[in-house]
Amino acid sequence: MENIKNTQELTHVDENGVKIVDISKKNDVYRECTAKGLIKLKPSTIKAIVKNEIAKGDVLTTAQVAGTMAVKNTSNMIPMCHPVPITSAKVRFEVDEEDNTVEAICKVKSTYKTGIEMEALTGVSVALLTVWDMVKAIEKDENGQYPNTNISNIMVVEKIKRDIE
Repeated sequence: MENIKNTQELTHVDENGVKIVDISKKNDVYRECTAKGLIKLKPSTIKAIVKNEIAKGDVLTTAQVAGTMAVKNTSNMIPMCHPVPITSAKVRFEVDEEDNTVEAICKVKSTYKTGIEMEALTGVSVALLTVWDMVKAIEKDENGQYPNTNISNIMVVEKIKRDIE
């Protein structure tokens, strides 16, 4: 394996390849992480979501459930991610009818030895993918393409870590 030179050592890689980081000696710490992301849709699709007129059903409720399930299953999807005991996961949406976007916001809480950024990012990502799946029939153009549909700006917006009192 080629050596990677960086100012910070990669924790998931050693001379034998990839590994899950040993966190057994770390203390439990209270953690919160909030992530967000956007999906851009056609104006008519945004209106149909707001009016709950999508043939597959309630888009935002379905995406909320999917995002929450994704938080709980992150370690099953990301190979080197530890299973983390989640104490709270909330997925919510902000629909912007002027920009024709749906913003997904996922806030995750845990008290454990390792961070929960991947859980929050996974929750947002799956919630947005679910929105896309729910509306894809009306997002397609005459050629079956998605020229207006775009998922972007998925990021961690806040991370809190503090010792347990």
